[in-house]
Amino acid sequence: MEYNFILKYQIDHGEDAGDSIAERLGGGGCDDALLGLGQPGRIALNFCRQAKSAEKALLSALSDVKSALPEAVLIEAAPDFVGLSDVADSVGVTRQNLRKLMLQHHDSFPLPVHEGKAVMWHLSDMLQWLQQKMAYKVSESDLQLAEVTKQVNLAKSLPAVNKQLLKDMKPLIY
Repeated sequence: MEYNFILKYQIDHGEDAGDSIAERLGGGGCDDALLGLGQPGRIALNFCRQAKSAEKALLSALSDVKSALPEAVLIEAAPDFVGLSDVADSVGVTRQNLRKLMLQHHDSFPLPVHEGKAVMWHLSDMLQWLQQKMAYKVSESDLQLAEVTKQVNLAKSLPAVNKQLLKDMKPLIY
């Protein structure tokens, strides 16, 4: 099966505008990724990878990038953090339709991971809710990929967690 996802990294482009980065990635098994160099100190790799599962696709891509660019630091795996418009696009409805569902089903609607000017959810939480509670047709491969990218992003943040504070907070937040 084919999986499309994005891996974003922090890395120094140096003077070469990314030419050596592209060569290293191509030689390291990432020839199925489109390289983006839009921001200084950042790269984005848009993968279109064949694999037996979303997990195998994502983990093999992470491994290939780490081998090719050991100095690169993962920022985010996508698709994961999404707004209502992103979710609406992925399931083929309007943003207004999703907002209406959010307001009508506020008691069961997935909790956002961030509220502010932009409200963000984990895509996997939204797709599961739409599939289970609203009987929307959701691609199983999209759901698997969203769950794997969520797990990668959560695992990436774990080293920064104060373990004792987390232990003390757990009964208060779950």
